[in-house]
Amino acid sequence: MNKFSQACLAVCSSSVLFLTGCQHFSQPQMPKHTQPESENQFNLQGKIGVRTPQQSGSAFFSWAQQQQNFDIELTGILGMGKTQIQGQNGKVTLNSAKTGLITAATPEELLERATGWQAPITHIISWVQARPATTQAQVSQDTNGRINHIQEDGWNVDLSYDAEQKLPNKLILKQTLEDNKENRITMVIQNR
Repeated sequence: MNKFSQACLAVCSSSVLFLTGCQHFSQPQMPKHTQPESENQFNLQGKIGVRTPQQSGSAFFSWAQQQQNFDIELTGILGMGKTQIQGQNGKVTLNSAKTGLITAATPEELLERATGWQAPITHIISWVQARPATTQAQVSQDTNGRINHIQEDGWNVDLSYDAEQKLPNKLILKQTLEDNKENRITMVIQNR
C-alpha cells in the first residue's frame, strides 16, 4: 500500500475515533427537558469525510455506542475494505487487513498515534446528540430551539436537522489552523 493510501486510511479511521467515545469527562448540568432519554446509547449509520491541508478522504460508517463502550465499522476507505474500531474504558483498538491491530488506552491517544494530530474526541458523543460537552461551550440555537452551532475547545461545530427532528442529521466540524487553513470533518447521519 502506498504512503498516500496509508495516510488516508489513518485519517479516515481515526476521524471516526474522533466521533467516538466518551472516556472520562464531566457532563454539564442541563435542564431536565434537554437531557436525552438514553444518554450515550445509540446506533448511527452514515458517511464521514475528512479534509486536512495535507489530504482528504471519506468512508461509510456504522457506530454503536453503549455508554463508554463503542464499536465502529468503516468501509469504503479508498476501496481498502473494512476497518473495525472498538473501545472500552481504558482500551481502544483499530484493526484492518491493511494496518493490522493498533491499540491505545484512549481514543485521543489512538488518534494521535494514527494521524499525529489531536482532537477533542470525547466531545463528539455529545455533539451528535445536539448538546455541548462542557459548560464552557458557546452555543446558538435555531428558531425551533435546537442547538445549531457549538464553539468548544478550538472547534466550531455546525449542526443541521431534517424538518422537525430533534437530533442532527449532519455535523460539520472545523478547526482553524495557521495561514487560514483548517481541518474539516463532515459527518452525515443517514440512520439513527
